[in-house]
Amino acid sequence: MASSEDTPAMSAPEKPIYVGYATSAHPPPKSNGAPTQSKPENETQLSPAEQKKLKKAEAKARREKQVRERQAAGGAGPSKGSPQQGQPGNKGGADKSQSQSQESSSGRGQPSSGPKESNKRSEGAGHNHADTHRALPIRGTVKRGGSTLGLPQKDVKEVALFGHLYGQPRRMSVAGAARDIHPAVLALGLQMSSYIICGSNARCVATLFCFKRVIESYNTPPGTTLTRHLTSHLSPQIDYLRSCRPLSISMGNAIRWLKLEISQIDIDTPESDAKLELCDAIDNFVRERITAADQVIASSASEKICDGDIILTFARSSIVQQTLFRAFERGTQFRVIVVDSKPLFEGKALARSLARYGLQVQYCLMQTIGHAVKDATKVFLGAHAMMSNGRLFSRVGTALVAMMAHEADLPVIVCCESLKFTERVALDSVVNNEVAPSEELVTLPSPASSLSSSSSGTPGGGGRAHGHGTPVGVGGGGGVGGGGTGAGGSESGMGPSSPSDDQKNLQLLNIMYDVTPAEYIKMVVTEFGSLPPSSVPVVHRLSTNQ
Repeated sequence: MASSEDTPAMSAPEKPIYVGYATSAHPPPKSNGAPTQSKPENETQLSPAEQKKLKKAEAKARREKQVRERQAAGGAGPSKGSPQQGQPGNKGGADKSQSQSQESSSGRGQPSSGPKESNKRSEGAGHNHADTHRALPIRGTVKRGGSTLGLPQKDVKEVALFGHLYGQPRRMSVAGAARDIHPAVLALGLQMSSYIICGSNARCVATLFCFKRVIESYNTPPGTTLTRHLTSHLSPQIDYLRSCRPLSISMGNAIRWLKLEISQIDIDTPESDAKLELCDAIDNFVRERITAADQVIASSASEKICDGDIILTFARSSIVQQTLFRAFERGTQFRVIVVDSKPLFEGKALARSLARYGLQVQYCLMQTIGHAVKDATKVFLGAHAMMSNGRLFSRVGTALVAMMAHEADLPVIVCCESLKFTERVALDSVVNNEVAPSEELVTLPSPASSLSSSSSGTPGGGGRAHGHGTPVGVGGGGGVGGGGTGAGGSESGMGPSSPSDDQKNLQLLNIMYDVTPAEYIKMVVTEFGSLPPSSVPVVHRLSTNQ
């Protein structure tokens, strides 16, 4: 039996096995003679995926810390002279936070990255911080030269209920207009915004004749056709007119008709023939839908005026004026009461025209409407548009006149062309309306305007048909006294003498139109005949299908 000494022993390994450098009594081998750093105990190497995950966690922790610091500071921007972390002025901030995070991670038993990875992470941290945590401006302040300066907010003079109607301010000059706007369109826009051309029919006719001049000077670009390009050429012209003043219902219907006519032109038609055809179509449209329609309406409505009638009307309507002229030419003896209101005082021009024609005219303001309806026998009103639900959309104050006439049991007759009919429905005057500059309500009259011509019993100072001015007095007999507002007179100034500038709590609302309920209207006279307000959508459908 062999002894244990004779049993050959197992040979030990020539080289020690290193397992995490923790159980080996010998130091790790040296490479290239460089001294090795002492590693903490119980430390294991991390895989690349774990290292990437660790970097993301460190960056997230830094971002959360910076957010907490910003919230603690009250959201204020960086002070002048102290640059933000991650910005060029504070290069050491990111490095310092990076070294602190490395020390904290090494204290938890995690390895630190080399110098390249450290620099790369510091650059990435600064970039993320600059992109995601840039100082945001505080509302109501303007940043100038790195500092924020608080600016006092301007007092808002807008009425909140009509806030949706306050859009782009009305254009009062040609400054800033596009280069492709025709000169005729530029002039027309200024005339509309200053009320030189006022009234639905006048604006519609002026717009069509202006587009006729645009078509005459139009040249089709190479590579396209007139049918396809002319419509896009008219679009900036229409936008400019809309910036001067919102389009009326009749203007919108006329523009849609014109675009339809352009689209129906054959593309093989020569340009000169196509332009001549469009110009002739515009002339026929104005002649049939406006001029001839007004004559038919005036002839039909004048038959409803009898001897001894006292006709009450509001502001100025061209079709009502023609009706009164036609009735006077037939030899009917009647008297007219013109009710007017500010700021346009359109009734002054109507009163002057009627007085010059020989009619007996009484002029009064809206404040005396209660006394005026006591003497009247019929009420004739013009229209800006007739809605599909039978309601009248006209100059502001029309609804008050119709309501007072309805209470006094007076028939209210509306004279309106079918061109002003629309498929829209209006229930109030709030949703759709036009807001004019509020300064027109409070402008102080010019000292030069006087009532010197009232003694002669004839209208004074002729001039502009639709202008601002001081209210004229009630004329005796067949005349109307008043101060002129045209070339020979002086109109009220629109300077800085407005008292609203001194009243901080004063909010002015200058709406242009109101809505009259259908039950206040007795009859609507059109070129298709006299009909009730409920038949408006039928006539509109017939007129658009022609």
